[in-house]
Amino acid sequence: MPAETDTTDRGTPALRTRLLVAVLGPLLAAAILIGVVGATLIADVVRRTNDRVLGGALGAIAETVQVERGEVTLDLPSAAFGMLENTERDNVYYRVAVGPDLLTGYADLPAPDPATLDIDVPRYRFARYRDQQIRIAEVRRSLPRIDKPVIIQIAETLDNRGALTRRLMLALLIGECVLVGAAALLLRPALGWSLRPLARLRGAVEARDERARPDFSPLDTGPLPSELRPLAGAFDRLLAQLDTATVGVRRFTADASHQMRTPLSVLKVQVALARRGSDAERRGALDEIADAVVRLERLVTQLLALARAEEAGVSAPLEAVDLREVAAAVITRQFVQAIDAEIDLTLEGPACIVAGHRTLIFEILSNLIDNGIRYNRPGGTVTVTVIADPSGHSVCVADDGPGISPVDRATAFERFVRFGRSDGPEGSGLGLAIVRSAAARLNASVAFGPSDRGTAIILHFAAPSR
Repeated sequence: MPAETDTTDRGTPALRTRLLVAVLGPLLAAAILIGVVGATLIADVVRRTNDRVLGGALGAIAETVQVERGEVTLDLPSAAFGMLENTERDNVYYRVAVGPDLLTGYADLPAPDPATLDIDVPRYRFARYRDQQIRIAEVRRSLPRIDKPVIIQIAETLDNRGALTRRLMLALLIGECVLVGAAALLLRPALGWSLRPLARLRGAVEARDERARPDFSPLDTGPLPSELRPLAGAFDRLLAQLDTATVGVRRFTADASHQMRTPLSVLKVQVALARRGSDAERRGALDEIADAVVRLERLVTQLLALARAEEAGVSAPLEAVDLREVAAAVITRQFVQAIDAEIDLTLEGPACIVAGHRTLIFEILSNLIDNGIRYNRPGGTVTVTVIADPSGHSVCVADDGPGISPVDRATAFERFVRFGRSDGPEGSGLGLAIVRSAAARLNASVAFGPSDRGTAIILHFAAPSR
């Protein structure tokens, strides 16, 4: 089996590559989306977690703010600042003010507008202080006998938050890379396993090249996935069509070689006689040669007509055809033959339009009328009758010759079947076979009809379904 290639000569990606891209593409897109959502969630979790610690420190400081003898006092607890200790050694700032007056802390820490703060409701905000980004937690308290609002603030720099965010983002990135990488490594053998039935199908097709004789039997591929069954079925149907076409060619070749052997043998013998015989013998030989040539020409014509009528898988294009008009044209062409055979040709019935193919109908009626003339008695009659009926239109060709017995009618439409005396008219036995094959291509039927004397054959076109 030839080695696989990633691309074809035209640069089209291989099926395995297309599947990898089809799977990894959405996986990468999902990884990016998860990364964006994960980064947002990480930032929110880090902010909420650190704000909770910052708020705890703010609450611890606010609880120590009291009023003694009409003045605001404060006892800064060391535990409040211990909460904010971390490995990144963030700077911590605080400020406690009574109205505009600083009670303790950093005087330049950005102060809020007391009117924007709700009493005892902590608020968090980012700010810029000493060229650093900080996070401030602040609360407003209302103390008894103190007219001014008490503002308590505590702030820290963001180094620890940034470091924690980066660690979590790195862990998320590594996890996604490992996931995508593992998927890429596992997908290729998985795709190989998935494509194994396709390789088996290809192997079954390529195995046919190793056989000396063409094999058109169905492929033996074993169980196939549902996606490949239509492909295998279509290939089997193609093989069946090729088999039918090949059988037709072989049969045509065999028929032609078999049927041409006798006329060619006659020609060979008569040519030999003409070479060494007298003038009278030469004239007789030439007459025999002429008769053999006529028979050979008729045989070749009928073989070609049969091959055209039996073309497999080819549907004749339908057109509106007048059965009476075609019958009249056939009678006109064979009128001289009828006169020479002392046969009367008559045409009956109205104009009748069917959906068919004029050439095939002409071929059918030509063979039926020719048989009616050739196998009739001297002075006999061949009657062509066009019949219009709601169930379908028909044309009947009847003669008053010796006819075909009911026993022989079962095989009358087979190839090279002839009836009658050995000294009867020359024929190849292909006429009715041509009629049957051409009628099948027209979706029409052909059968023997009732007749008191002679033979009647009816070509029937069913009425179109509505």
